[in-house]
Parts: sequence; C-alpha cells; structure tokens
Amino acid sequence: MKKYAPTTPSRRHLTTLPYGKYLTTQEPYKPLTKGMKRDMGRNAFGRITVRHKGGGNSKLYRQIDFSYDKKNMFATIKTVEYDPYRTGFIALVQYEDGERRYILIPKTMKVGDRFIVSETALVEVGNRLPLSKIPVGTFVFNIEVRPHGGSKLVRSAGSFAQVIANDAPYTHIKMPSTEVRKVHDNAWATVGTVSNEESRLVNIGKAGRS
Repeated sequence: MKKYAPTTPSRRHLTTLPYGKYLTTQEPYKPLTKGMKRDMGRNAFGRITVRHKGGGNSKLYRQIDFSYDKKNMFATIKTVEYDPYRTGFIALVQYEDGERRYILIPKTMKVGDRFIVSETALVEVGNRLPLSKIPVGTFVFNIEVRPHGGSKLVRSAGSFAQVIANDAPYTHIKMPSTEVRKVHDNAWATVGTVSNEESRLVNIGKAGRS
C-alpha cells in the first residue's frame, strides 16, 4: 500500500494501491468499451428528483466476458488493466482464433499466462470447469447460479468461495460470507481467487475523494 506524508488531516490516513506494480497499460482496448448513461438522481421520466447527484470522473464501461462460451481453446493474457466499474483487476486475453475479450483476472496470473475453459481442463488457477469436476477444498470464483447462465457469484476483489462437498446433482459451496449454498454441479466456475486483494485496505482519507 502507498502511504502519504500527513501534510493535511485528510492525508494522514490516506492510502492508495501501487497500480504501477500490477497494471501493464492505462489505455483500454477500445472495441470492447462503451459509454454508460449517467442518470443518478433522476426518476423514470428523466426528471431530477434528488439534487446534487452525478458528476465525477468520466468512465468507459469495459465489456467483460462472464459467459465464457469459447470452450476447449487456450487464451493468453495480453494486458492487466484497471476497471472503474469493479474492484478486481481485468485482463485482455486473446484466444487461439485471434478473438480478444476482457475477463476478470485471478490472483497470481500475469501477462503471458494461459488458461482454458474445458470440462477436461486441469484444476489450475485461471482454468474454468464444471463444479462437478472441481475437487473438494478448491477455491473458486466467477460462479454460475445455473448452468450456462453466466458468472454471477464471487466477483469482487480478493474474494473466493470454497467447494466443500460434491453431492450430485448439486455442489455445496462455502461463500465469502460463510453461507453454504447448493449450486447445480453442471454450473461452471473459475479456479482461484479474484485479483487485487489489497483493495480492502484502501483508506479514502476524506469524503471529497470518494
């Protein structure tokens, strides 16, 4: 964590992430970005009902692949990037057929590493398999609620769930909240832990910075 000299009361406790240590580029891949309409404080008719909302830094939305529908094909990590709409870091990956997509990157993976989405994949960090193929005790994230429904669970920075039992046709998963949930064992999950686990240590320091 990066700390600052206490030149003002608000900077005394301010901490930020050393982004230069983790990220490899500052510019997003434009074909996978889009603008987002900012309509805070407005009702369904577009009229302002709560004043003084909105503003802030302009943000491009990165289209993250949560469906992982390209199976049995290796993908290589090209860049590790910051996403203003989520706490975990994202990665631009390129599949063997040349297509590029954004994914939520797991901890320990870096540029040049490869992963695969396959029922026969090895249980290694970054690989994606059905829950029925993942051994008990394994940490997972990006979990589907129902088969082929897209990743919905465990996506925030530093979070992970743990497979604690395989009881066909369901898999028991211990969530970050310690709740145990039953998910159909044909649902898919990614092996590992979400990146940027130091995100929880950030101290904004003052209300204005938020």
